[in-house]
Amino acid sequence: MVVAKIVVLDYGSGNLRSAERALQRVGADVTVTADADAALDAHGLVVPGVGAFAACMEGIRAVGGEKIIDQRLAGGRPVLGICVGMQVLFEEGVEHGDRTEGCGQWPGTVERLHADVLPHMGWNLVRSPADSVLFAGLDADTRFYFVHSYAVRRWQLHADGPFREPLVTWANHGEDFVAAVENGALAATQFHPEKSGDAGATLLSNWLRSVVG
Repeated sequence: MVVAKIVVLDYGSGNLRSAERALQRVGADVTVTADADAALDAHGLVVPGVGAFAACMEGIRAVGGEKIIDQRLAGGRPVLGICVGMQVLFEEGVEHGDRTEGCGQWPGTVERLHADVLPHMGWNLVRSPADSVLFAGLDADTRFYFVHSYAVRRWQLHADGPFREPLVTWANHGEDFVAAVENGALAATQFHPEKSGDAGATLLSNWLRSVVG
């Protein structure tokens, strides 16, 4: 059995150690580093993120993270974004009227949710596609842990021709928002699998199997 070698990208964002521990729990060999060679060579790259979109993008650019993500995906090598690490994969984020360019892997804008209570904090249901890899084996009433005030509120990509449309998972807090995306080698979750107990461990195990599969 191949042990998945995973790099958690260290670009100054928090939550690195909890992501490391959660991945180790499901059998991965995990390194937390900003080293580009290690990030490119690993079976899988995890991009975590907490806090503001603009601050995370500043940190990612400081370590060349957007180039690392590009290079990995160009070679079909898996990348998993978590929370703001998912948000920065989109074209842009808007916070307090300021727009910040993201990594641009997916079209779409990260915006403040329209909800009576923010941040959205706690356990929530998600609606995943039947052929999802990330959510395989999980019941429809499974809950995941969210902490955020911003999200992608609409999905804009409609692929034509030979390209398969990404699998989009939705959740609701005041309105529907994108909770996860699976798009070939690139996957991401708005919730925190590393804080989601057994459900999160199952999701990370599913991702690891796809990484070394």
